[in-house]
Amino acid sequence: MRTLSAVLLLFSCALIAQTNTDVVKPGDNLVIENIPPIPTAIAEEAHRYSESRFAFLMGWHPQRREMLIGTRFAEVPQVHWVKMPGGARQQMTFFPDHVVGADFPGKQSDFFVFQKDVGGGEWFQLYRFDVASGNITLLTDGKSRNTGPVYEHEGTHVIWSSTRRNNKDTDLWMMDTRDPATARMVLQVEGGGWAASD
Repeated sequence: MRTLSAVLLLFSCALIAQTNTDVVKPGDNLVIENIPPIPTAIAEEAHRYSESRFAFLMGWHPQRREMLIGTRFAEVPQVHWVKMPGGARQQMTFFPDHVVGADFPGKQSDFFVFQKDVGGGEWFQLYRFDVASGNITLLTDGKSRNTGPVYEHEGTHVIWSSTRRNNKDTDLWMMDTRDPATARMVLQVEGGGWAASD
């Protein structure tokens, strides 16, 4: 009788140990209450739905029927150029960080401006991508949060919200898109939520 009890106890412990290794372990930063363990088989089956690809419009070419789209091939969306209706996309940016937007400013077609973060901190920066050379130029200061770029009709100037002055207030800044040294504050404000609008 004792032998049978010992065997059943060992079998139960082995079953519990096996069950614990076949469940998803949440991160240490989560407090789990009243949620049953999730078997890894279910998580693996659901993974194919969470890793789907998507594409979204970023901007239109100012003279031709071409567009910039955002789509994901690795972990984060990047800029792709589609040069004809129904055409293949050509990847233009290759960063470990998410590119959140891109557009041809105004009538300019020899470059586009895109916005991306570094390291997930949401301190977005504006960059210029030269189409002929593939060179990328940082337009903003590389330290502040920069959002909501709006281009004037010709595309030579951009205005955007930036925390450049004190890393808190979202002042409005303006620059010539071909020369980052021309960046200047055009409206100093207090607080967040300020943005240019066209």
